[in-house]
Parts: sequence; structure tokens; C-alpha cells
Amino acid sequence: MSVNRVTTRTVPEELGGVRTPLRGRDAELAFIEARLDALDRGEGGIIRVEGPAGTGRSRILAEAAAAARRRGTRVFEGAADPDERFAPLGPLLEGVLAGEEPLPGAQRLRDLTTTPGQRFWLLQELGDRLREAARRGPLFIALDDLQWCDDLTLLTFHTLAAGLSSHPILWLVAVRAGSVPPGVRTTLDRIRQAGAHGLVLGALGDRAIARITEDVLGAPPDPDVLRLANRAEGFPQLLVELLGSLREEAVTIENGTARLLEGPPAPRRLPSVVRRLDQLSDEARELVRTAAAVGGTVTVALLAELLGRSPAALITAVRESLDADLLAESGDRLTFRHDLIREAVEAGLPLPLRQALSRQVAGLPPGRAPADVTEARGAASGDAAEADRLRAEAAELAGTAPGPAAELSLKALELTPVDAPGRPRVIAETIPLLWQTGRAARARDLGATALAAGGLEPEGEALIRLALARLAVQFDFSEAVRQARAGVALPGTSRTVRGRLLAMLAVGLSMSGEHAAAEQVAAEAWETAAAAGDRTAEATLTTVRSAASFHRMDLAESFRQAERSAALADALGVSTSLWVPEALWYALLSNTTGRTAEALAVAEEGIRTTREQGRTAATRMWLMTRTRILLETGRLSDARADAEAASPTTDDPGPGNLADVTLRYVMLRVALHTGDRKAAEAYAVEARRMRNDGAPVVRHFGTWMLALMADHEGRPDRAMAELDAVMTSPAADRPAYAGLIDPADAPVLVRMALRAGAHERAAQAVATAEKRAVLNPDLPFLAATAAHARGLLDNDLAPLVRAVRLYEDCPRPLARASALEDAGRKLAATRRPEAVPYFETALSLYARSGAERDVARVRRRLRAAGVRRRPSAAGLSEAWTELTAAELRVVRLVARGLTNQQAAERLSLSPHTVSSHLRRAFTKLDITSRTELARLVQRRDHGK
Repeated sequence: MSVNRVTTRTVPEELGGVRTPLRGRDAELAFIEARLDALDRGEGGIIRVEGPAGTGRSRILAEAAAAARRRGTRVFEGAADPDERFAPLGPLLEGVLAGEEPLPGAQRLRDLTTTPGQRFWLLQELGDRLREAARRGPLFIALDDLQWCDDLTLLTFHTLAAGLSSHPILWLVAVRAGSVPPGVRTTLDRIRQAGAHGLVLGALGDRAIARITEDVLGAPPDPDVLRLANRAEGFPQLLVELLGSLREEAVTIENGTARLLEGPPAPRRLPSVVRRLDQLSDEARELVRTAAAVGGTVTVALLAELLGRSPAALITAVRESLDADLLAESGDRLTFRHDLIREAVEAGLPLPLRQALSRQVAGLPPGRAPADVTEARGAASGDAAEADRLRAEAAELAGTAPGPAAELSLKALELTPVDAPGRPRVIAETIPLLWQTGRAARARDLGATALAAGGLEPEGEALIRLALARLAVQFDFSEAVRQARAGVALPGTSRTVRGRLLAMLAVGLSMSGEHAAAEQVAAEAWETAAAAGDRTAEATLTTVRSAASFHRMDLAESFRQAERSAALADALGVSTSLWVPEALWYALLSNTTGRTAEALAVAEEGIRTTREQGRTAATRMWLMTRTRILLETGRLSDARADAEAASPTTDDPGPGNLADVTLRYVMLRVALHTGDRKAAEAYAVEARRMRNDGAPVVRHFGTWMLALMADHEGRPDRAMAELDAVMTSPAADRPAYAGLIDPADAPVLVRMALRAGAHERAAQAVATAEKRAVLNPDLPFLAATAAHARGLLDNDLAPLVRAVRLYEDCPRPLARASALEDAGRKLAATRRPEAVPYFETALSLYARSGAERDVARVRRRLRAAGVRRRPSAAGLSEAWTELTAAELRVVRLVARGLTNQQAAERLSLSPHTVSSHLRRAFTKLDITSRTELARLVQRRDHGK
């Protein structure tokens, strides 16, 4: 990050380091002066300056900052740079930490920027510093080139602007007009909703052009010079650079008038164009130069042929050239944003290269020549053919590179007329590609807009609804059902599309918890899919069949179907799967039945594969799944870190039902185990929302979470009341574990019911647990939970001891610790010394898991049993009592100099998880840098 960019940044309309007067922007400057007057009265706000490249956005910001300084206002200026967009918070921090009067505490803010995992605290501290500075006087903060800002800068900007709206702070931000990244567009929408004022810069008028020409040349222009100046079309940057390139060699002053020496001059290189070309990659620079040599408008296919590459290989270079404001899209073709830009690029090419390219273009068949040669040959048919080619390439890339595939599909959609019969199919192909690459809101809007427009044929509408149902699976189970059901109801659809809609409807019903309805729909879907020979629908329906067997407690059959489903989906390729990916179900099934190590291996392979392929949506789904697995394996800190990494964003289209039944549930359980009351209360609020969701399974999760919270607060009666709605739901749709999330919850429910005096409810939970264990004798984990529940109900030591023994073969440390604690509690009543080993082993397991609340409770039981010494927590160092085992592993690796990425690879974690552990460790240890951490590790571990 260049902290001095504010003072060295080239402002358009500078010539030879001398700034020309600002012309033609009187209205804009007057508006800014009025807002500065309001700032002096204590009124803050936001001004958005928007305009194409070269219209003088940066100059407006510079003039506004100068006006603020003249008033004695404290000014901060920052600017983004396309080469440094991956430096988090760089543009905003450069403004507040550099300059004449940086914010107080600048060194600490700088330390936080270089410390992994401290960005949340950086945001808090930055807000505090600005708030403190605003109390002493008004602030003016300018942020240029918002379109290049990283996501954290965007988030911080609109968060601070909203949070500090009552303070005397005026934000002035400049952004390029036209296409901008989705995150930038979202930020602009949010500040617009927050009342931001907009200034849109257009081309300058004739009078301003004439006055700038006189400023640059030193005399009023004659008509020929003015005609030349008008070639800049009112763009001040191009105008000043064009005139500056001519001033010394092509213009003379005669009788007080600026005249051309010898007619129209040859094209010249322009400084801004040269800078933008130099910032491009070699591939993008070569593409732009080739386009300039061809002249006119040009297709990507032609550029690919001239460059000897495939069109797909040019995607990145084309996008880079568009982002640099050198090229623009014109239908299915590329054109230069301005003729002067094309001429400036061409002027920099060696003459032999220009001539060779011209000969190469001239020798192409008529259908491949540039637009100005072949315009009359039928653009419409060419568009259709090009769209078909792009769709074919997108389909080929979808399974391994969904990002480029999505861009190809979007381009095909642009080339397809709104009234074209095939457009709905292109929309349906684009929606899952956008979703898989993390653009779910855009995918949903694309489909919803098409449906709202109406006039669709049944087949086209059915395809769009199928795509929207697939999209909704992650976010809104009820919406997935609604879209699939509406598609099924359409008349005259093909057998394949109807079969896939039925399969998707069965999936949605199954995930919603409507098991009886899911089985009924699945039966019809099987017939339709078999008649169509559709293996894709078969893979999805096999997952539904596995879920039905699970609900009936036939776990052997459930596993068999899950394995078959995952194998089918893998053989078909993930891009054709209706539910991405079927293997998720296999991982959840393995975890719920005690095969936790296998579940974790499947989840980690899923995360690795989807990350490599750039499938953002699938990666998030796998992370959510892994949070459940990590919870059950007693890795509470890792579970919490994964949940934070996969947390839903504000742009997600729906309540996030998959997040409800994974990470939100996990975060509440983690909060209860660790004694984090504030977090538990926050997720209890989420649970109350979930209890009213349209999907039964989400309601069941929310209800169980609220019951756990009530029990945690010492209100078992309230906990039982929360569960009444679940236990009185139709038996066919009741959760497979009598209202519980996991078999290990059976003892929890029994204990809760007994405390509430609900003996019948406790007996019902025990009967269900024992039935499940009998039906699945090959799964010792189920036998352990049944024995544990029975021992609590009967207050019998023998089943509790049997449960302890059975849990030894299961990687479920928290469940085992709970059984040990219950057995110890039973023994403590009459044989106190025999209880101590049970309590100490339970304590060790709880401590390794980071279950601080459980640790405190077992320590109280030990003290009551007469144990006064402090029991050791196996696996943890006495020197690091603040940290969990997972945090300590990360701390020691980072202290040795490993990066977050290297530590993640060493520990088989994600970088997000490592960052979360490190942030928590820094907070607990009250340090802010890796240097401090390394010194602390040396002192505690090695006594240095």
C-alpha cells in the first residue's frame, strides 16, 4: 500500500505538473460548497461522484478537499488502485493514516492492519478514532475510485458512514460509471438508501471546451483547432492530453489566436492511455494493441484467431481491458471507449506490426472480418451462432471452472434477444453457474425478472423454476418447494424437465422435513425419470430414498442408498447434479450415526475439491456441514471458526435455512458449552425466528435450540413447553429422533424431562433410542446413546457404565464425557472415591474440547467429592490456560514463522479457521502483532 499516493496521484487536467483551471463544473462545485456549509453547522452526509473515465472525478475530489482545507476542516484523502485491490482496507487506511494530520493512535491501527485476524478490532478502533476526531471538529473524508476497492474497504466504508451519520463527517466518494463489481454496486445501493447525494459528471459543453483549449494553448483557438479539440467529445482528461501533445509541435500563436501549423496532425500517444496500457498484464496489453491495429469494432473470436488462442483463453484479458476503461462492449463485439484511445494505442505500435495485422485481417473469410467490413452480412444470425458457441464452452467448463463458465453464459445471454425462444434456456443455464460462484442474489434476480416479465412458454418457465429451486435449496427450503411445485404444475413440459422438477420437489420436501410428502412425490418422480432415462434425476432421488430410510431408522439401507447416490452424482459430474453435492448428505449421515472420522474426511475432501474448482456455493455448504461434524468431535473452537468463515452474507437470497440447521445451531451449542452467555442469547434470537419458519425441519431445530437455552437457564419446565409443538406434529413428519437433532441428544432430553417432572416424555425418548439401537446393531454409537438414556431414566449405574464403555469406540468426546459425568454423579451419592476417576476423565475430555462451562461444573463435582487439588487437563499446557487446544496449536505454528496458509495446510484447516483462532488468541493474550506472539511463546514455552 502506497501511503503517499494522495500527494503524488496524477489528477486529470494537469499538464506538465501545472493544473489548469477547472472549467464547466460550476454547479457541482456549488453543491459541494453547500454541503461544506452544512458540515460547518454539524451536519454530515455522503456525496457520490459518478462518471466515466476521464470526466474529472478525481479533480472534483481534489477541489473539494482544497475547499474544505480553506475552511479549516480536517481532511483525509484515500484512493484505490487496481494493482492493489487485494490489500484489505488499504484505500481507506491510507487516507486516515497518512497526510498532514493522521488520526490519533495511527501506529496501533497500522499494527492491526498487519496482524491476521484483527480486522474486526481494526473496524471498531477506526470507528472510535473517527468518532473522537469528529468531536473536536468536522471531518472531510474523500475516497477515490471506489470501483477498485477491496470488499473489506467497501464494508468498512458503508458501516462507518452509517454508524457515524450523526457526527459532523462528510464523505465524498468517486466511482466509475457503468459496470462495476457486485460488491461495489451493493455498496452504492446501500449509501443511496442511506440518503447519499449523487453528482453525475457528463461531457463538458462547448464553452468549457473552448476555455480549456485557451488555457492549455495560451490563446483563443481558431475554428480548426476547436474542431480538433471537439474530438475529445467533452472528456476533460483526453482534451487536455490531446492539446498538450500538440502544443509544442503542431500549434502556433498568430495575432493572438492558436492555429494549426499544417492541417490535422497525426495521432499521438496520450499519457493516460500509456499508463493504463502499462498497468495491464502482457496478455491484455497484446489484446488491446491487436484490437487497435484491426480498427473499428471487433469480435472476441477474431481476436482469438489473430492471437492464435481460443476465445475462452481470452476471458481474463478481455475483462482486464474492460476494467481498465480502454475497451467497451458493443453488443457481441468490443470497441474502444473513445476513438482517441484507439488512435493513441495504435500510435504506439511499430509500423511493420500494424501493416502485418492489416494484411492478416484482409485475408480472413468474409464472416470473420471486422464489423465495419461485414456489417451487412447478417449480425443477427452471427449473434445466435456466437451465443450457441459460448453456451457450449460454458457447459464444457461448468464442472471444473464455473467462474469462467458463468462469464461465458452471461455473454451468451447478452447476445440472445429478449424475445428469442431459446432465451429462457440460457437463463436457466446461467442461474446455477452464478450461484455456484457466489453470486446467488444476482442469480435469483435473473430468474425472478424473467418470470415477472411473463409470456414464457411452459418449457422455458419450467427450466427457470427448476434452476431457482436448485438455488433456493441452500437458502430457503420452502421457496425450493414452491418453485419446484409451480414448475410441476405447468402443462406440456418435456418428460425430462418434469422428472427433474419432481426430483427437486422431493428434495425440497425432504430437506424441509415433510417426509411423507417427499416419499409420495419421489415415487412419481422415479417413474418419470425412468421413462426419460434421466440418470441425473436418479442420483437426486436416490438421496431422497436414503433420507426416507434414515427417517424410518433403517440406517444400513440409508447408507447403501447414500453411497449409490454419491457415486452416481460423481460419475455424472457435479454440473448436472440437481443437489450440489449429493455427498453432503453422506457426510451428515455418517456424522449423525457416529462414523464421525469418516464424515470429517468426506467433508474435508469436499472443501478441498470445491475450493480448487472455484465453486464458492458448494464450499460454503461443505463448511456448514463440517461445523456440525467438528461440534460432535469436540473441536468446539474449530467448529466456531468454521461457522464464522461460512456465515451468511446480507446479500444471500433468503433466510439461510441450511445455515440455520448447521452453523447457527452449532454456534448456540458451542456458546452453551463454553459459557458464552452473550453469544447464546444472540443465537436464541435466531432460534425464535427459526421456530416460525415455513419448513418443519427448521422449526424443529429452532425449538430444540430454545429448549436447550431454557434448560441452560435452569428452566426445564419451559424447555419441555418449547418441545410440545414438535412432539404434537404429525408422526410422519416428526424428526427421526423424537424432536432431537442427534442421537446423543437423547440423554440430554431425558435429563431435561426428569428435571421438569415429565417422566412420560423421558420414557418416550428412551424407547426411541433403544428402538434405533436394536434396528441398527452394527452401530455401537447408537447402543451407547440408548444405554446412557436408559441409565438416566432408571437411575441405574450399570447402563451408565455400559454407555461409558461403548463410547470408547466412538470419536464423540463430549457424549462420552457426559456419560462419565453422569456415572460419576451416580457413584458420588454412595461411593464417592469411585466417582473421582470418572469425573477426572470427563474433566480431561471437556478441557480438550474447550468446553469451559462443563469443565467448571465437573470441577465443582470433584470438590464436592473431596478432591481439593487442581486436576490436570490432559493435553493442555499449564502455561497457556487462556487458550483452547486448537488455538494453542495455531499459536505455536505462527510463532515459528508460518503464514496462515501454511498453518492451515499443516493442521488440515481452512485459512479462515486459522485466522479465527489467531484473532481469538490475540484477544485473550492481549497482544496485537506476531512479533509479540513470538516473544510470548519463547517466554512461556522455553523460559526465554
